[in-house]
Amino acid sequence: MKPLASRINLAALAGAAMVLSACAAQLPDSGARAQREAQLTGQSQSQTATFGAPAGGAIASSELSAAGIDVERRGGVQASPTNAAPGAGGAAISDEQSFEAVAGRETIQSDAERRAQQAAAYQVIQPTALPQRAGDTGPNIVEYALNAPNKRGQEWYSRFILGTMGNRFERNCASYRSPDEAQRDFLARGGPERDPKGIDPDGDGFACGWDPAPFLAAVGR
Repeated sequence: MKPLASRINLAALAGAAMVLSACAAQLPDSGARAQREAQLTGQSQSQTATFGAPAGGAIASSELSAAGIDVERRGGVQASPTNAAPGAGGAAISDEQSFEAVAGRETIQSDAERRAQQAAAYQVIQPTALPQRAGDTGPNIVEYALNAPNKRGQEWYSRFILGTMGNRFERNCASYRSPDEAQRDFLARGGPERDPKGIDPDGDGFACGWDPAPFLAAVGR
C-alpha cells in the first residue's frame, strides 16, 4: 500500500489534469488545427468564430458586461463590425438636406410656382434725388480757409485794443458749439475786417482759435 502522502499527491495531479483539460476545451482553435476544422466543415478560416464570438462578429451584451464594459452607459450599441458608425452628436440629417424627403413632396411644377411667387414679391426701389441744401447756408469757411492770405496767429487785420480787453473773448467764444461755428458767425458779422464780438483779438482773421490748416492739408497745401 502506498503512503498517504503519495496518494494525496496523485489525487492533486489528477485534479490539476482535469482542470487543464477543461480549460483547453474552452480555448479557441487556431493555426493548423483551426484551418483543418474549417476545411472539414466547408467554411473559410475568416468565417470561423474566434475568441468565443459568434460567426457574425457581434458580441453579446452579457459578455461585454462580464468584461467590465458598461453597455447601458454607451447607449446599448453592440460592438460589431456590421453596425454603422453613429453620427456626430447624434444629430440626424435635416429634412431639407434629405433628397428622398424633398423629392417626395416637391415637383417641377411646385418649384416653378414657388419661383413665381418669389418673383412677384420682388420689389425694385427706384433711386430718388438727393435732398437739396437750404439756399442760405452762411459763409463758406472751406473757401475762406483755402483763400486766406496768412496762417493762424499771423496778424493781418488791426483790432481795437480796448474792445478786446477783459474776459469778453473767452465769454463770447464759449457761446459757440465749435470753432467752425464761431468762424462762420464771425464771417457773417463782417469778419475778418470787422470783429464786433471781439472773438479775433490777434487780428489773424480766425475766430476763437479756428485753424485753416486741416482744410489746406486736405488739398495738399
